[in-house]
Amino acid sequence: ARMIIHHAVLKASWRSWVNNNHRQPAGPWWLQWLWTLLLAVILATVFTVLGFLAFATGESAARPMDWWWFWFGRNLIVSTTIAALIHLLFDLMRATWVTAERLEGWNHWQSTLYFTAVPLLGVAIGWPLGLLLAGFELSAWFGAQAGGRILAGAVVWALLVTLLLQRFFAAKARHYELERRATEAQLRLLQAQIEPHFLFNTLANVQSLMRQDLPKAEQMLMAFTDYLRASLGSLRVDHATVAEEIELARSYLQLQQGRMEDRLEFSLVAEDSAGTQRVPPLLLQPLVENAVVHGLEPTIPGGRIEIRAFVQSEHLVLEVQDTGMGLKPAAQHVPAPGKSPRGQGHAGMALDHIRQRLQARYGADARFELLPAHPGTLARITLPMTTITP
Repeated sequence: ARMIIHHAVLKASWRSWVNNNHRQPAGPWWLQWLWTLLLAVILATVFTVLGFLAFATGESAARPMDWWWFWFGRNLIVSTTIAALIHLLFDLMRATWVTAERLEGWNHWQSTLYFTAVPLLGVAIGWPLGLLLAGFELSAWFGAQAGGRILAGAVVWALLVTLLLQRFFAAKARHYELERRATEAQLRLLQAQIEPHFLFNTLANVQSLMRQDLPKAEQMLMAFTDYLRASLGSLRVDHATVAEEIELARSYLQLQQGRMEDRLEFSLVAEDSAGTQRVPPLLLQPLVENAVVHGLEPTIPGGRIEIRAFVQSEHLVLEVQDTGMGLKPAAQHVPAPGKSPRGQGHAGMALDHIRQRLQARYGADARFELLPAHPGTLARITLPMTTITP
């Protein structure tokens, strides 16, 4: 399908280019190259202006436009060669050795060294190559009597420009990371809010059962305690394992089963390879809640909820499937922000928050689908693999 380029796509693409966290960039691939070309144009302009101020004298100063276009064209060739080579080097490292997971595990000095060394290597190779492509004789630059000074000056300029760009991109990346964390924390707090009617209904059910079936009331209260402990604990961490998310879903479904009794059946299946995968906390909970409240509760016989976690084609897949009401005709696809995909109000907001969290953390690496299951609905999340190591 053809992607429509609008402000949101441009903004997400620019941020992923600046962050350069080695995940799948947002937007089409050619936008990443467009930002690289734009950087080359800016650098060529800067170097041309500096060169004109430093060296344009006599006849060249009297004809500034001729001088400008001559040197701008050559500076653009050199800058583009260097920028493209650095871009290719980062793509090569991402595809081979420096994966996104490895990069996230590095400390500050390791990542600083990496993001300094790669551009320097690109300059060291791209600068002489760019001079050749621009039509210059390298011997005229380095073989002359002043060649040593020219080479030393070029090295100093390369180090200075690389350092300035590295500092700029690092500052922007930190700014975007702080924005991402703030956005995700806000969304997580919204998702983690326990609705008053859910809390009061659960306590009322426990109170009622205490007069009729004390062992069952005790079991329901234990499940409620486990659910509260797990959900509130998730607010203090940046990630959880799939196994922890499954246990939280189990506690919630046991609570709902105590209330709905035979109208709710459920199963939870997680492959061993999927259980240790790292995911944003409280990721499954809104899907499970949506399946119960908007899938099974509106039906008289109720139904079944199946939660599955498995690895497929080097991706983690999380599925929540119910046999309830199913999707409305206008909700066959996950909609734009602010639109409710199934039901309205809290349900639509919760599912929209999931998509926003996935976009903020994974960009184009993650996918969220809401599909008809015949009967019922299938919610599927596909994520890159991120294993917790002991």
